[in-house]
Amino acid sequence: MTSKKDTEDSRFDIDALCALVELPRRTVRYYIQQGLIDRPIGEKRAAYYTPHHLEQLLVLRKWQQAGLSLERIREILGNSDHTDLPPPRPRGSGSVEVWSHLVVAEGLEVTLEPGQAGLSPEQVRTFFRGVMALYLDITQDEDKE
Repeated sequence: MTSKKDTEDSRFDIDALCALVELPRRTVRYYIQQGLIDRPIGEKRAAYYTPHHLEQLLVLRKWQQAGLSLERIREILGNSDHTDLPPPRPRGSGSVEVWSHLVVAEGLEVTLEPGQAGLSPEQVRTFFRGVMALYLDITQDEDKE
């Protein structure tokens, strides 16, 4: 059984909600207007938000911090389950991608797209250092034989 106190604790006014997600009121209202989060329950001064609204805003903020545009987020929200970061859009003609490219030696190159590989910039650098070290070990072993 839910007490009145529990119900009141799970309601937020706009200021409390904004403080919890660290977003300005204007931004939250914009997201509502754009249909990215649900409208509040009730109207005007009596309107309130629930933990569901809080979760929607936290997911939205997480995706934005991951580099997704509001357009892409809207597209994802139109699909089914969207609790995790979505897979990248399918590659198509005219899409722009940023790839890391390592020239190991003449005729030997390594390319990778860090986002698809799930690597941070530091991990990419570590990977490339490891590739170079392995290549040097292999070629130095051949020189010794």
